[in-house]
Amino acid sequence: MSKRKFDTPNLDELEHGPWPSFVTGLKRLAKESPMMNDLLGQLETSYQHMKGYWKGGTVGVFGYGGGVIPRFTELKDENGKPVFPEAAEFHTLRIQPPPGMHYTSDLLRKMCDAWQETGGSGLIAFHGQSGDIMLQGARTEDVQRAFDKFNEMGFDLGGAGPSLRTSMSCVGAARCEHSCFDEAKALRTVINNNIDDMHRPSLPYKFKFKFSGCPNDCVNAIMRSDLATIGTWRDNIRVDEKLVQDYMKAHGEEDLVNDVVTKCPTKAITLVSTAKFQPSEHVSAADLGNGKTMCIDNKNCVRCMHCLNVIPGGLRTGVDKGVTILVGGKGVLKIGATMGTVVIPFMKLETDEDFEKLNELGRNVIDFFAENALEHERTGEMIDRIGLTNFLEGVDLPVDPNMINQPRMNPFFRSDDWDEQVEKWLEYKASKTA
Repeated sequence: MSKRKFDTPNLDELEHGPWPSFVTGLKRLAKESPMMNDLLGQLETSYQHMKGYWKGGTVGVFGYGGGVIPRFTELKDENGKPVFPEAAEFHTLRIQPPPGMHYTSDLLRKMCDAWQETGGSGLIAFHGQSGDIMLQGARTEDVQRAFDKFNEMGFDLGGAGPSLRTSMSCVGAARCEHSCFDEAKALRTVINNNIDDMHRPSLPYKFKFKFSGCPNDCVNAIMRSDLATIGTWRDNIRVDEKLVQDYMKAHGEEDLVNDVVTKCPTKAITLVSTAKFQPSEHVSAADLGNGKTMCIDNKNCVRCMHCLNVIPGGLRTGVDKGVTILVGGKGVLKIGATMGTVVIPFMKLETDEDFEKLNELGRNVIDFFAENALEHERTGEMIDRIGLTNFLEGVDLPVDPNMINQPRMNPFFRSDDWDEQVEKWLEYKASKTA
């Protein structure tokens, strides 16, 4: 058992309060690991001086240009030796997870054993913001054998650096009733066809795909990915009147109004008397009862998902399902999340041809990004700089009225090149129908 070498008053303070602390986990690992023991010393010093003491470098495995995040200590004594030698090298391996984050207990145990057997610190994060399994804490000499061990188990390195990053999809159709497309197939189609851009970084900056099966967006695709694929539907919300009435009986009309009706952002839900409805093959007179029920103005529904989440089963997604594609999302620490811009309001995603179209779109966006973005510039920032019109033209996407946030307030516009623009539009339409 490793003995603590020093006091950590600042880290100890983080264990106070009602919430679990990462420090507790580090201390538990430090009982058996000299590396984690010295890591506590390095981290305590950072908290004392309010400065991070890590620098990067070049560490990788054979045949790959990315996938490893190098970390070397900057804390040295007067002789140039590391103050905390056991944690002088603390590299992170990024491992691609299965779509939807599906694991068996046996697989998780094997992963933990493999990480320990190859000299790892024992610290694992499930998952990074790009979806990676983060194996945190490896020496340079152990990085290759750690990767080899996980590669034998069927895993591959994820993305790091200016490259395509590991993708993430929600659990989706595996266990969620709101799923509108096959998230796992979409992820694998796009990533498998663009894997070279992940393993051999050659982009101006990082590029992320994410896939959410419905507008709940459980993997933060809209705000945290350069190309987000969000499940949606274009027909009416399905209503199970019996379950809606059961909800009203259990919670009361007041709760229904406060928790559902008034929470609708476009006021598309109203309560009406069931006397106006007629029994049908799907809804019996007993289902309707003698009270009130909800009426949904589906034309004004913006797919916020609130009512579907509050009354599970009573309200469900429509049957004409597909996806909405957004481009340019990014989590910016200084100003907050920048949400993606809709470039395809709706497209079906069912057949192999549909998935190939999604992959082709992703490839076009990556190619345009690689050729036109500045160094350290994300896709959304590039679009802000060059303009959405130029971006859409560059990736061969037509302008759609659904992309407009609000109608123009100024009725005046230039028409000196109107004829040329009409001809250009007609040529484009002809090329698509040819």
